[in-house]
Amino acid sequence: MSWLYQGQPFNNSMIPEGAEGFVYEMQATIGGKLVKYIGKKNFYSNVKKRFGKRALAQVTDKRTKKYTIVTKESYENYYSSNKTLQEAHKAGIEIRRYIIQICFSKTELTYFEVKFQFVRGVLESDEFLNGNILGRFYGPFKKQ
Repeated sequence: MSWLYQGQPFNNSMIPEGAEGFVYEMQATIGGKLVKYIGKKNFYSNVKKRFGKRALAQVTDKRTKKYTIVTKESYENYYSSNKTLQEAHKAGIEIRRYIIQICFSKTELTYFEVKFQFVRGVLESDEFLNGNILGRFYGPFKKQ
């Protein structure tokens, strides 16, 4: 299933100019229970691509880099950093992916992720899989 933004399927042509990434919510029904997860994701990532043997053979100075930086899309096949959701995806369970907020800087991205996590009470509710916020605030405040 593709990403949904404001009720519509999201594609590359909808990425605003200068956008860094987005805050998302994923939902899945696992074991008969609806679970959710709120996180953030960049639209693009920079990946180091090593030079091939032929290109490396032409390098005479040992100090030169042996790789180039390639920018690629990183969001289309993304199914969260949460292990439960990753395993559910591998098992073929449908995961609904919603873009909540598009952001234009890394700071804005982190701010809105934390804002939505606190506003929706991810550490207090059993329906959210989030175990911490920013690595500073930890559950379980969840009702047992």
